[in-house]
Amino acid sequence: MAARRRAETMKENRGKLIAAGRKAFASEGFAASSMDEMTASVGLTRGALYPNFGDKKGLLAAVVAEVDGEMAARARAASADAGDDWERLLAEGEAYIAMALDPEVRRIVLLDGPAFLGDPSHWPSQNACLEATKQVVEKLITGAVMKSVDIEAASRLLCGAALNAALWVAASDDPQSVLPRAVGAFRLMAEGFLSREG
Repeated sequence: MAARRRAETMKENRGKLIAAGRKAFASEGFAASSMDEMTASVGLTRGALYPNFGDKKGLLAAVVAEVDGEMAARARAASADAGDDWERLLAEGEAYIAMALDPEVRRIVLLDGPAFLGDPSHWPSQNACLEATKQVVEKLITGAVMKSVDIEAASRLLCGAALNAALWVAASDDPQSVLPRAVGAFRLMAEGFLSREG
């Protein structure tokens, strides 16, 4: 019984710390966020951070995973009205790029994430996106909508193009003017995979 209660408390504390980290990282950025202030804001001490995340960078990884997962869900929702699998694929990529305008996404996932956690292609959330894209690409190739091309290569290029376009928008001094250029180039590049017969 005590072990179960302890596990529940740890899970509860983990959720509180992710929420506190998310708020602090979005408003102040990772580097400027104080672990003591973050933990105190949810009634915990710095000691609660270590068993849950190891350190502040571990907390950032958990926050990035949460926000990036939400981005994928938002991209899927944005593509729900697209007419077919091909248009859904493009709509998801375009929606992902456009999320670079969201201040929380911009700061946490696109600026601080790569700066402190390294290459996004190694993040579990990005790999989940890659796996989902591979399934769609395989279906599109089988249906002769896309050219017969290596599934993993095409999927990595499509995911990488969307991510890099979002990184460009996020890092730009004028993201509003960069966004349509990034989306237009993403769509044009993706259309190179289309089968001329399809």
